[in-house]
Amino acid sequence: MQTTPAQVPSFAQARSYNPEDWQRGNDSQKQEFDYWIEDIEGEIPPELHGTLFRNGPGILDIGGQRLQHPFDGDGMINAIAFSQGKAYFRSRFVRTQGYLAEQAAGQILYRGVFGTQKPGGWLANAFDLNLKDIANTQVIYWGGKLLALWEAASPHRLDPGTLETLGKETLNGVLQNDAGFSAHPRIDSGSDSRPTRLVNFGLKPGLSTAITIYELNLAGEVVQQHTRSLPGFAFLHDFAITPNYCIFFQNPVSLNPIPYVLGLRGPGECLKFRSDQPTRIWIVPRNPSGKMQMLETDACFVFHHANAFEQEGEILVDSICYENFPAIDHHLDFREIEFATLPPGQLWRYRLNLQTKTVEHQLLEKRCCEFPYVHPQRLGRPYHQVYLAAAHQAEGNAPLQAILKLNLDSDVREIWSAAPRGFVGEPVFVPRLGQSQTNTEEGWLLTLVYDAAHHRTDVVILAAERISDGPIARLHLKHHIPYGLHGSFTAEYFGPPL
Repeated sequence: MQTTPAQVPSFAQARSYNPEDWQRGNDSQKQEFDYWIEDIEGEIPPELHGTLFRNGPGILDIGGQRLQHPFDGDGMINAIAFSQGKAYFRSRFVRTQGYLAEQAAGQILYRGVFGTQKPGGWLANAFDLNLKDIANTQVIYWGGKLLALWEAASPHRLDPGTLETLGKETLNGVLQNDAGFSAHPRIDSGSDSRPTRLVNFGLKPGLSTAITIYELNLAGEVVQQHTRSLPGFAFLHDFAITPNYCIFFQNPVSLNPIPYVLGLRGPGECLKFRSDQPTRIWIVPRNPSGKMQMLETDACFVFHHANAFEQEGEILVDSICYENFPAIDHHLDFREIEFATLPPGQLWRYRLNLQTKTVEHQLLEKRCCEFPYVHPQRLGRPYHQVYLAAAHQAEGNAPLQAILKLNLDSDVREIWSAAPRGFVGEPVFVPRLGQSQTNTEEGWLLTLVYDAAHHRTDVVILAAERISDGPIARLHLKHHIPYGLHGSFTAEYFGPPL
């Protein structure tokens, strides 16, 4: 991946934030809540009907011991139910086996992927390879079931009305032995000739990496699955789909498991970025009988993809790319991170030509950004606009404080910033009623914003047509929510009776 000026760390830029403000957003929130949101600036659109579900780590310390990394925190589900211009908030922790055991013991009992260790030093952790299922990455309502997702295990099923944990979900016995089910399912909204499908994958690592691709119908039944094998170790967090393909970026990283086995590091700390090796792009036909292909491009690291689509014999994939893997230093407190020393995530477009076996790429957005979101009806198809959480400043790495709307046709940008004391999460696009089957982009962006001035979180509603106008409503919660990961919206209302 070619280097751009935005990828060069700089300490000379004035910060758009106070580091202590950002740090407080990483405080644990151990309390669960149920209440009508009454402190509101502006007005909730009366047409906004349904429920926003969000997932992310809620507990960042146990028994006085801090977690090594927030990604090791237990999943907390937050639900905001909208109807008739009103909103109801509810939060619950996912009652995983590990969560219940540690809460009862009042101390850390499990090792974490990103370096959290049990008390007692390396001797207490050596040869204990039992990682805690934290169910903290995504939550989605599909087939009448609310599922909390973490890629290294099967989903946990929750009651969508109360958020009570109902147990592990096997998809009618398909997921055996707690098989992995990615936290990044993609929904193909179908067409006149193709039904709507939820598409997801699970990994089984080894000397080679087995990828199982699942397709679920609207009833939540697995109607198709097939397994492919990739050579060597594959770190795959996300993927992209088109009507005919699943696309995976195999990041050029290697895993040395010895420090993990010996109790010295978590597996995430044992990854090493290999800048001398290419990034491999695997194009897997959704048709189980189709032939898989592999193309190579310059070394880069990808967590999240915005979208992919087929056009004039090519596959175009838009992805958030990093110059290298944002490695985890076991000796540093993540709260003390110096953002300016790290390469920013930026939006790139990759053109995959399956006939010439070539890859071309171009930079679409140099501003530091993450958590891309597109109109749900445009997923896997040509699209016009992408919405991103972004840094306030135009260059370099920094916390996410703004929402950016990029028109891919005109290259026109709109931005709304919560700086200097606000920090944003993933923007979730909700189509306006009556617009979901059209090419228009009318609707709302919903995001959670940590307000450091009041140590609370706001639910912010932006009109997608004009995000630069600022929020049409800010719903002030009574408390803060630690920085989250992903969420989804369903048109079903799961709040109390109105």
